[in-house]
Amino acid sequence: MQRKRGQANFQISEPEFLISCLDRHPDWAVVVCLVGGGQEINTGEAGISEWVESLDRSFSDWHIYISPRLTDSEYGTEKVLDNIKAHKNISYKEELHLSVSMRSFCAEHVSLLVKQLLDLQPEEARKTLEKVRDKYPIVITRDLAKAKHWLKAQARGSERYGIVVSSQAERLKPHAIDVKSPVDPIHWFLDGKDDVRSSYYLEDVVTEFQVQGLELDWACVTWDADFRYAENGWEHCSFVGDKWNRIRKPERQNFLKNAYRVLLTRARQGMVIVVPAGDKEDHTRKSEFYDPIYEYLLDIGFKVI
Repeated sequence: MQRKRGQANFQISEPEFLISCLDRHPDWAVVVCLVGGGQEINTGEAGISEWVESLDRSFSDWHIYISPRLTDSEYGTEKVLDNIKAHKNISYKEELHLSVSMRSFCAEHVSLLVKQLLDLQPEEARKTLEKVRDKYPIVITRDLAKAKHWLKAQARGSERYGIVVSSQAERLKPHAIDVKSPVDPIHWFLDGKDDVRSSYYLEDVVTEFQVQGLELDWACVTWDADFRYAENGWEHCSFVGDKWNRIRKPERQNFLKNAYRVLLTRARQGMVIVVPAGDKEDHTRKSEFYDPIYEYLLDIGFKVI
């Protein structure tokens, strides 16, 4: 707001601002929020919890109708729901919880599988994978060339495929993937197989910012050392200068985890996950950065190509 609209000292969140606009109506207004869990990937995004907090903080006379099932980790609302219990105009409606993903029409359990994978629940993830496996193929590999071949072999007719990566994946350059290289999402998503700018060419890649809210039929998720598996929890890293630095702020850690949630849920029909093998001669791409990620996915039961 300050940069684009010249509004100095603009200190309220997007939900609070939008509600305030409708609150000016002399009669009544309705706001319908379709908010996915774990989709906050940028500064200023706070998900459904900020909608609830804004209502409780600034619009106590508004009526709130909300699902009682917002306690999963990706929603981050458990504390908020507890604080808002005293709100005089709140109603809980079970039917407001949209539990079936319409993105993955072949397998409604894909979002749950990704949640369990990211929440480090391998046993639960194995069980969910068994429900998904026949309808929605997910394979893993250390070889990007094999992944590209697999994508092309799966797609039929005009089904779209492409490579998606984290915006922090800065050490995929040896694999000809440069997240800093500008990409026009319009060409990437819409142009045909003979256009080098399209997703079909498997040269340009998009990050969580360009692909959020959109879908491919088949996706290749190439995993870098920015988000590393460890038994005591994920390790979050950012590449600065010539080395990886640990991300310490919980908010930024959550953004990175959610970035991979977005990337792993972009495909409608199936995906291949590439975990590079690393390079012992490159201190920025050590095998110990990548091997635990691959072994974790292998342990869950993803098929290797």
